[in-house]
Amino acid sequence: MGQENSQEKIPWWQPGMVLFIKLSGWIAGPIIIALFVGKWLDKKYGTEPWLFLLTVGVAFLFSTFGIVYDAMKELKRIEKEEKDKKKN
Repeated sequence: MGQENSQEKIPWWQPGMVLFIKLSGWIAGPIIIALFVGKWLDKKYGTEPWLFLLTVGVAFLFSTFGIVYDAMKELKRIEKEEKDKKKN
């Protein structure tokens, strides 16, 4: 019952906004870091553009796995909420 009361006080838009921020972070964070790290590595080792492309590719894969992980976690949470609603 304590969870139902806390759930009722949350604005309807907040869970969607939290998910949007998480997924946006998974997209932007690793890519931005990879841009700077890749450019720095290329300058340091004179490998333009190969290390830059490699870091961006790795960041893309990292972002993809992070997005899928968070999305699956959210789907499981929604399914659990639906089951709990049906029980009550």
